[in-house]
Amino acid sequence: MTELGIVKLHEMLINGEITSKELIDEAILKSKKLQEICNPFVTILDDAKEVEITDSLLSGIPYGIKDNYSTKGILSTGSSNTLKDYVPFFDATAVANLKKHGAVAVNKTVLDEFGMGGTGTTGHTGVVRNPWDTKRMCAGSSSGSAAAVAAGVYPYALGSDTGDSIRKPAAFCGIVGYKPTYGMISRYGLFPFASSLDTCGVLTRSVEDAAIVVDAMKGIDENDETSWDSSNINLYKDLSSDVKGKKLFYIKEICNIENYDNPSEMLKKHLENFKETLKIAEKLGMSIDEVSIDKTLLNTILSVYVCISCAEATSNMSNLTGISFGPRGNGKKVIDMMKDYRTKGFSPLIKRRFVIGSYVLQKENQERYFLNAARIRRLITNKFKELFKEYDGLIMPVSSGVAPLLDNSNEMVESNEITVLENHLQIGNFGGFPSITIPNGMIDSLPVGINITSNCYEDQKVLNIAKALEDEMDYKNMIAGVKYE
Repeated sequence: MTELGIVKLHEMLINGEITSKELIDEAILKSKKLQEICNPFVTILDDAKEVEITDSLLSGIPYGIKDNYSTKGILSTGSSNTLKDYVPFFDATAVANLKKHGAVAVNKTVLDEFGMGGTGTTGHTGVVRNPWDTKRMCAGSSSGSAAAVAAGVYPYALGSDTGDSIRKPAAFCGIVGYKPTYGMISRYGLFPFASSLDTCGVLTRSVEDAAIVVDAMKGIDENDETSWDSSNINLYKDLSSDVKGKKLFYIKEICNIENYDNPSEMLKKHLENFKETLKIAEKLGMSIDEVSIDKTLLNTILSVYVCISCAEATSNMSNLTGISFGPRGNGKKVIDMMKDYRTKGFSPLIKRRFVIGSYVLQKENQERYFLNAARIRRLITNKFKELFKEYDGLIMPVSSGVAPLLDNSNEMVESNEITVLENHLQIGNFGGFPSITIPNGMIDSLPVGINITSNCYEDQKVLNIAKALEDEMDYKNMIAGVKYE
């Protein structure tokens, strides 16, 4: 039953056709079996309790929480050995808001360590495997949440998105990944990676469910000064498939196959699939324009992201010393204990990012690297804000193809053009733009996705466009073929 959508499950609960306990028990059983297949969970909550069924659509329905959300009394590791035994004394605001709506958490999901990765392979509990093909990755960092939702453990799971960490796993797992406008959901209690980029969001199997969940998560919060009042926004209530007259654009330099030297057959199939989706959009009454953007600007996206995110991560995680919390390091002096804790606790990927962050923040390097990256971020953001004055949204393929094989995880980047295609979702984080990924086809029996992004506070527009496309395509509520028997 947990493979059903939220509205249907709520109807069945209200009508007494099922109970909350039955849903919770099923989700926990599936979690344990999926753990053996895909390894998506840090913690499975065997003691999850049923709750009273109310008018709230989420009441009594199980869900998963990415393990970088603080959960009171529940292990919250950030998928890092540095916090392998950390149990918080408070809930993240987003989690607390869901509790108020009667949502029932049944597990904490694996991520790339502290969200700093795009493969789902660097969490301290091991590699997360894709339920569509366990030899392939889910992408990251919300890999465990994506795998669990795709495998039908529950209708939704929480994610966080600093560069594409909700939206790319959604594409690789054939589900919906929604990153709202920056600040719509409070970040209080989300372990900080890069504070100016981090966004709370959700992974579901339909646009409708994404709207329902974010309605319950969002809201202004005195504990997060970047949050804003969205009480006049009702994403689910105002969800509509009427998009006639909407104007979309895509980036010529990324989406036209002639811009690639020796393109792979996979890339050809993927871009052809994207063009077929554009035809569906036009059938719905939307217009599509091809827009050219300076390649020099596009080629800076990844470098700007790495520079800013690593700098902010280095600052945010300076409190991870093993003194205030986390397992104590060895040493006779405090500085030696801290060094031992950080040296042994962090993975090589995290250490590299801290080295980069420390380097670009050094006084003699700030102007050349960090401040220059901030200026280019503003140039990129301004370029897209100008385009959003004319267009209702940007529509793009999410990546260069299907989920890569885990054995080839270090061979994804083949050229400058592929680098831009694989990393353009970071634009959504640079500007704080609302952005959603939905499945739009299958290639070689594996899912691929498209992304729609619009201007800040235009979340309803983004969801409506996604819903209209979803309704015309046969990929809503897809479930990976995991056998639970």
